[in-house]
Amino acid sequence: MKGAARPSKVELEAARAQTLDDVIASDLRVLFVGINPGLYSAAVGHNFGRPGNRFWPTLALAGLTPERLDPSRERELLKYGLGITNIVARATAKAEELTVEELRHGALLLIEKVRRFRPRMVAVLGVTAYRVAWARPKAALGLQTDRVGEAALWVLPNPSGLNAHHQLPDLARLFGALREG
Repeated sequence: MKGAARPSKVELEAARAQTLDDVIASDLRVLFVGINPGLYSAAVGHNFGRPGNRFWPTLALAGLTPERLDPSRERELLKYGLGITNIVARATAKAEELTVEELRHGALLLIEKVRRFRPRMVAVLGVTAYRVAWARPKAALGLQTDRVGEAALWVLPNPSGLNAHHQLPDLARLFGALREG
């Protein structure tokens, strides 16, 4: 996406309810699970596509990828044993536009996806979405006692630039714990 034009307001609005393809294969080390695509990501056609999203720099700083990948290179994650999917497939301007029912249904669909593709670890990116989707209101960040199929289940902060609770060094530390775990 480097050097590509930013989507216009019309293009962003046209991306509403669009979906993005999963970056997934069998037997991944980690399947990262976003909440749902943002309008910017849907408009450019790449997961975590907004320039301010910290997913890509976090992966590199945490040692999960050897370099910072651009969202347009998302398919390269597969060679590092990493993948991406979302709890809810449809794009929205904000995660708050999703209903409890959508999140819970998305968690059920994710369970089926995990059974099919068998990643070793599943990392849900967003503690609030995890709490709602899995009906675990007191869940905290980190490794969970629950599993998704046979996969270990982690909850990590959402790397969106809108998430001011966690800065890049903190995200790298938390994602690094996943790498080591």
